[in-house]
Amino acid sequence: MASAPAASPASSVRVRFCPSPTGNPHVGLVRTALFNWAFARHHGGTLVFRIEDTDAARDSEESYEALLDAMRWLGFDWDEGPEVGGPHAPYRQSQRMEVYADVARRLQERGFAYPCYCTTQELDERREAARAAGKPSGYDGKCRDLRPEQIEAYEREGRTPIIRFRMPDEPITFTDLVRGELTFTPENVSDYGIVRANGAPLYTLVNPVDDALMEITHVLRGEDLLSSTPRQIALYAALAEIGVGNGTTPQFGHLPYVMGDGNKKLSKRDPQSSLNLYRERGFLPEGLLNYLSLLGWSLAEDRDIFSMDEMIAAFDIKDVNANPARFDIKKAEAINAVHLRELAPDEFVRRLAPYLFDEEPTAEQLELLAEAAPLTQERMVVLSEVRGMLGFLFVKPEDFRVDEADAAKVLNQDAAPVLDASVKALESLGDYTAEPIQAVLREALVDGLGLKPKHAFTPLRVAVTGRRVSPPLFESMELLGREETLRRLRAALDAITA
Repeated sequence: MASAPAASPASSVRVRFCPSPTGNPHVGLVRTALFNWAFARHHGGTLVFRIEDTDAARDSEESYEALLDAMRWLGFDWDEGPEVGGPHAPYRQSQRMEVYADVARRLQERGFAYPCYCTTQELDERREAARAAGKPSGYDGKCRDLRPEQIEAYEREGRTPIIRFRMPDEPITFTDLVRGELTFTPENVSDYGIVRANGAPLYTLVNPVDDALMEITHVLRGEDLLSSTPRQIALYAALAEIGVGNGTTPQFGHLPYVMGDGNKKLSKRDPQSSLNLYRERGFLPEGLLNYLSLLGWSLAEDRDIFSMDEMIAAFDIKDVNANPARFDIKKAEAINAVHLRELAPDEFVRRLAPYLFDEEPTAEQLELLAEAAPLTQERMVVLSEVRGMLGFLFVKPEDFRVDEADAAKVLNQDAAPVLDASVKALESLGDYTAEPIQAVLREALVDGLGLKPKHAFTPLRVAVTGRRVSPPLFESMELLGREETLRRLRAALDAITA
């Protein structure tokens, strides 16, 4: 029984994050990046950021730029990779094709790989026959030991071979850092393709080759890649034999699935998996990362809220739970809300501004936002809520609109005397600040008209802020100013009495 030779415990930790630039980054990908980053930082090791872009049909430069932007937004720093460089550059696989071609040639020369001339139709037919007979349906080794005359005959037919790696005829055992000792038997791990018929290298070759050349010590990745691990362990051994890399095999840790709605694995096609969704809604990077870290790991049983520095200090891959983790958007929002409340006032304003202003804000707008922000910080879940909560302070008079549904429920004939009395009370008010505003309106509406506070102030709230839900009313009226407040109250009154 073969066992994987592990990297020495004394060796410096080197991990990699190696996404493919296809589509928008998703939260499962971010969770993988987070665990690798935390592991590297915890051990004082190296994080290698590598781009696996050998699939020209699916990869795009736009997605590549989106990956870099996502990493920066999340606050991840990397020690080697794009924009940083390093001793194993280049870090884009599309720029390393000569390396892979040379390795594939050397593997064939030493008998670790061989040409396979089987057509897709032939493979499918043999797989179906194997399934019907109740046997494993992997590659059956037909081309493993072709004689020269057989190869010549296939060549005369015009067949172009793929290159397959020759798996050892014995079980492969390794200790997964998350799942413990695992064994794969030969009948369940067949010979596999490493180079396409057109000469393009496959993931099954380029990923282990780069790990070997970049001296990766630990591979932390999703559970969906677990079945490829015995294949890669066998390839690492072959690479060591032909002098590629330092001769050691990384330790593997396979992270649990992230489950979505219906208890199904969260996929890139699920809307809730898109990182862009959370950026657009105004999640804080630290809030989102805090939540994603809980998908398979925890700082302590009774503690869900922590900083990334605290995670780094405590993170141990052996504490990761192998069971699937369920993505809970409500919990993600609750955790983000806590991080929002913990922001310093000036930092809160800085984070809010891009979600409130379409253009660069003026000094006066930022000053008003700084005054208004404390009214909302305890009430917000995500930053994008700022438009609904504070947008009424920053619109031009001609652009102010009242929510139609709220107006229909509140700004009716019963509201007319409330608005009329409020206008008269505020017109004669000397000190136009929150406390005197509250006092004069309470006197005019609660005492004067005999209304309950809810019925007295809800029409004012809708008329002034445009919504039934808003920051504290009297502070909002102070920030809006007497002139604009009265203009809005009169406009609402006119709409009712017209």
